[in-house]
Amino acid sequence: MPKQSQKTNYGLSDLLKASWMRSSIKLAIVTIIAGVIIIWLLKIFNILGTPLFSELGLFFANYGLAGIFLVTVVAGTIVPLGSPALVVAASPFVNPILLIIVATIGFTLGMLINYGLAYRLGRPYIQKRISAEHLEEIAFVWNKWGWPIYIIFGLIPVLPVELLSFICGFLKTSITVFIVLSFVPRFIAFSILVYLGQYLGAWLGAI
Repeated sequence: MPKQSQKTNYGLSDLLKASWMRSSIKLAIVTIIAGVIIIWLLKIFNILGTPLFSELGLFFANYGLAGIFLVTVVAGTIVPLGSPALVVAASPFVNPILLIIVATIGFTLGMLINYGLAYRLGRPYIQKRISAEHLEEIAFVWNKWGWPIYIIFGLIPVLPVELLSFICGFLKTSITVFIVLSFVPRFIAFSILVYLGQYLGAWLGAI
């Protein structure tokens, strides 16, 4: 009974204390700090003015969309390849509308792969990727907050929405709703990242 009462009173503070959430937040903080340092170094040393970055811009212009699609598919399947950072880096060199659409479709497809595998293979498959303790925590988060927390996680690139996609498949939630709520929040997030990337590109002199 006390255990059930504790779960019933499970709130936002408890979610933030969960080990998988703490790890994600720590990783996000480190990533943001590293990103700020890299941007500062690029500006200070005018690295974007070198021939290397001119060639990089040409590469993105010619092959960027295909590469971004592949990276975002893999990133959607819980392999951390830094797709948000790649989208920001590519945004000064690639058509912004196409970049947003391709990145969003790629990430959504990766999430759908997670959903399908969890749906078909069930708990044994999930527990190879998520510990039993984390699975219980995440499943309870889903049962308590459901789609609203999924949307929030989808809107914030540093939060592990990929983990929730496994839960959606495992619990056999509506695939139509899953696809829509995977695509739309990530479309918004990538739109913001592309705008940020273009702003930073202009500030750094890349465009």
